[in-house]
Amino acid sequence: MATRHLSQIELAARWNISHRTLERWRWTGEGPKFIKLGGRVIYRLEDVEAFEAEQIRGVDHEPHRPMSV
Repeated sequence: MATRHLSQIELAARWNISHRTLERWRWTGEGPKFIKLGGRVIYRLEDVEAFEAEQIRGVDHEPHRPMSV
């Protein structure tokens, strides 16, 4: 089965963000892994999905504790 790739524009549309955000993330080392072929940047779908899975967060606060009287 062939590996599916997304262009920077396709990934930006998928996440409803600016392609400039993806460019900044590449510069700062954030975001999903990418491949640079010549001047073209592409993202493997499996890397995009892995990055999405890493972003899943639960509740960010401590669990509710009953008050003692």
